[in-house]
Amino acid sequence: MPKVMIVDDDRTTIKLLQTLLELDGFEVQTVSRGMDAMPKALANRPHLVLMDYHLSDMEGVDIIRDMRRDTHLANLPIVMTSGMDVEYEAMEAGASAFLLKPFDPEELPVLFNRLLSQ
Repeated sequence: MPKVMIVDDDRTTIKLLQTLLELDGFEVQTVSRGMDAMPKALANRPHLVLMDYHLSDMEGVDIIRDMRRDTHLANLPIVMTSGMDVEYEAMEAGASAFLLKPFDPEELPVLFNRLLSQ
């Protein structure tokens, strides 16, 4: 079962995505603070990360840059989401894909499975 880590500070978003992804057969881990993302990713080794751009304590692109510098996380697929069109910045930081909010949550399993099979 693929493990997905959701990094987002919006509890409603986390609960909705967690429920939908679990129904689609993913094991879901959640992180609500950016500063906890790296330690949790290193400890739990998710297969993919879904990360919000703007978190309450830091920017998601900074976390992506840190993950890309870590040998254990450098190749981890990371999907960044934002309500602003920051796709260029996300991809420049090392994101594997970008989704502009609001996105259709039903797109996630298709995108995740495509990224995991690469």
